[in-house]
Amino acid sequence: MADMGYDVSDYCDVDPMFGTLADFDALVVEAHRLGLRVIIDQVLAHTSDRHEWFVESRSSRDNAKADWYVWADARPDGTPPNNWLSVFGGPAWEWDATRRQYYLHNFLASQPALNFHNEQVQEALLEVVRFWLDRGVDGIRLDTVNYYFQDRWLRSNPPRAEAAEGTIAENNTYLYQEHLFDKTRPENIDFLRRLRAVLDEAGERVAVGEIGDETRSLQTLNAYTSGGDKLNMCYTFDLLGPEFSAAHVRKCVEAFEVGAPDGWVCWAFSNHDVVRHVTRWTRPGGDPVAVAKFAAELLCCLRGSICLYQGEELGLQQAELAYEDLRDPVGIRFWPGNKGRDGCRTPMVWEQDAPNAGFSTGRPWLPIPLEHRRQAVDVQNGDVNSVLAHYRAMLAIRRSHPALVRGSIRFLDAMEDVLAFVREADGERLLCVFNFARQGRDWPLPAGLGPIEAVDFAGSGPALRDGYLSLPGLRAFIGQLP
Repeated sequence: MADMGYDVSDYCDVDPMFGTLADFDALVVEAHRLGLRVIIDQVLAHTSDRHEWFVESRSSRDNAKADWYVWADARPDGTPPNNWLSVFGGPAWEWDATRRQYYLHNFLASQPALNFHNEQVQEALLEVVRFWLDRGVDGIRLDTVNYYFQDRWLRSNPPRAEAAEGTIAENNTYLYQEHLFDKTRPENIDFLRRLRAVLDEAGERVAVGEIGDETRSLQTLNAYTSGGDKLNMCYTFDLLGPEFSAAHVRKCVEAFEVGAPDGWVCWAFSNHDVVRHVTRWTRPGGDPVAVAKFAAELLCCLRGSICLYQGEELGLQQAELAYEDLRDPVGIRFWPGNKGRDGCRTPMVWEQDAPNAGFSTGRPWLPIPLEHRRQAVDVQNGDVNSVLAHYRAMLAIRRSHPALVRGSIRFLDAMEDVLAFVREADGERLLCVFNFARQGRDWPLPAGLGPIEAVDFAGSGPALRDGYLSLPGLRAFIGQLP
């Protein structure tokens, strides 16, 4: 638990703090009875330094697993073999006094990187995936899927020529480099094909990849999801950053459509690594509820699969935590310049007045903010104007319109702050328009669209008038086209 479970010491068991394998099996059975699918995380790029593989690997230079991790000699002056940096700060190399070599860690020093150039490592990890598929899981989410391979010759990264966009804190030296040699290597493609073959053997299973790449995310997504022989879908960090505008969304989506025409994307606005999007995107003096509802409308209309992060459907904002409550090693190390990720990782709030907001009878890993309790599920359930009700309404619309699930997307020219596109599939055409401004906008309807019939959804307010679509601030419109 040095990195909240992303430092795995045993791939084929459940941490006792959460239960047993029998508990896991019971969970899968019950989920399937309820018509739910279960996807589990697979952290394959690295293990914990307590994993038996690493314990053996570091014991000598000639044991059976000596080459299972990325080891390298020091340079003549004792410094690391190259300039690679850790995402969590500092050099990506840690000196081991027993082997008298450095080992690679892209994250914490307690997370040594596996050597995917070793066929035995690949086979062992594929067996891990088979283990969970045999237990009935319906899919896997692959953590840091583009970090599996590193350059065979351990060449140093060049400095970055210009600032990178992304979600890594701007004060992190990791952004000073162009990460050409420590991740997103071409050898990864063949391993993903092997992984997909394992999934296909098990029947209808899905693989979702997390791509952490500051400059080549969409090209990588295309490479990893195209052709039907690798991953089913990937998500990137393109819409997980601070920028929130019509131009930015169009740029990201169009870049995907051009760069990954045969691929499939999973769009997300929030996750466990970034500040919650309601906090990121609500301007000073703005209305966070309006932002939450607007984001739900936009997400449900984008082409691709969508991912909702716990509490997003309640409109939760980033929690402000005291330093002594932190669990994330990033926040603990770099406070206060970087407060880490704990602010988005507080427990889900089910009942306002229950102990631990109904999440658990035990003590949760982080405190629950009072403002989150006020937005609990039981508070919002009876309110037709709540964020939760709005998410339910938007998801129902998405499910009932084939064009929103799998249709093509074509952008229309629009004024500043307005995003407009047409989704089309199975004979259905939908016009989707979004006003990112606080103020209302009257958008001239393009010629040739034909008559438009509004699709009703919770909180509608836009109106069609004499060739114009009148949009209040932070509001969306969905219309049926002939």
